[in-house]
Amino acid sequence: MPKIIIVLLIAVLLLVGVALMVMFFTWMERKVLGHMQVRLGPMITGPHGLLQPIVDGIKLLTKEDLMPKRADKWLYFIAPLIVFVPSILVFIPMPFGQGAIVSDLPMGILYIMAISAISPVGILVAGWASDNKYALLGSLRAVAQDISYEIPMALTVIGVVLITGSLSMQDIVLAQGEKTWFVFLQPLGFIIFLIAAIAEMSRIPFDLHESESEFVAGFFTEYSGMKFAFFFLAEYAHLFGISAVMATLYFGGWHGPLIPGIPVVIMSIGWFTIKVLAIVFFTMWLRATVPRVRVDQILSIGWKVMIPLALINLFITGLLVAGGVL
Repeated sequence: MPKIIIVLLIAVLLLVGVALMVMFFTWMERKVLGHMQVRLGPMITGPHGLLQPIVDGIKLLTKEDLMPKRADKWLYFIAPLIVFVPSILVFIPMPFGQGAIVSDLPMGILYIMAISAISPVGILVAGWASDNKYALLGSLRAVAQDISYEIPMALTVIGVVLITGSLSMQDIVLAQGEKTWFVFLQPLGFIIFLIAAIAEMSRIPFDLHESESEFVAGFFTEYSGMKFAFFFLAEYAHLFGISAVMATLYFGGWHGPLIPGIPVVIMSIGWFTIKVLAIVFFTMWLRATVPRVRVDQILSIGWKVMIPLALINLFITGLLVAGGVL
């Protein structure tokens, strides 16, 4: 089979897999929030509302696709793709299980950090191209927040790389099988990464870019139809991606107890999925319980607290690695 066909098949499978997971997350979030607020959530479309994401998708596909008269047409159309495509590409070096990886890049974690940094560009372009003050202000907030929290996140990742001696996501998982999960070796780094990850995902309490009470719907206020669907898919794909990175860096990736008689590949994928779902559930629980933080407080925490703590964590990790403790 020609190599180009294999690459296309892998790309299609990856896209379909991420799309299915995103659909499940939308249903899961509605059900989790519903039960936490003493409601049932979706119940009409399918058993326990399982078909609700499909109905929502059909609704978005059939909606009229409007565009503001004074919008920058080219930028307005390209912005959703700039946000959506990187959210899919981050899964290329992701080890979903033992041997279940699209491409084991030697610099996998560096690739993920670099690709993730592209999305804020699309957010800024969307706000600018819409010719809407609310969209522009929402995009500026989102970019400021992303820049503020990408730095401490990158510093904590360096701490993990120092311990493993490799940038490969596969090697990071294997190192945790030989030692112990890095959440125990890097507790401060994990807490910093968790807070920064929630900010990067723009989840409550850090959802500044779409503060409904201030900016209508944030940077995608003027988007509808399929272009809005791209932003929606990118948001949940980003949630899935960062949760997967966290599970890989700090919770041993696919490692977990094996059950006799079940293939190792299936068990490893199962353990990885359970860890990712647990992290996603935690972010949904936060949404149901924690209020939104003010923009000045978020940026102040990022620059005055998170970055200094991340530097301290990196310094201590460097000393322990140099001393042969880690």
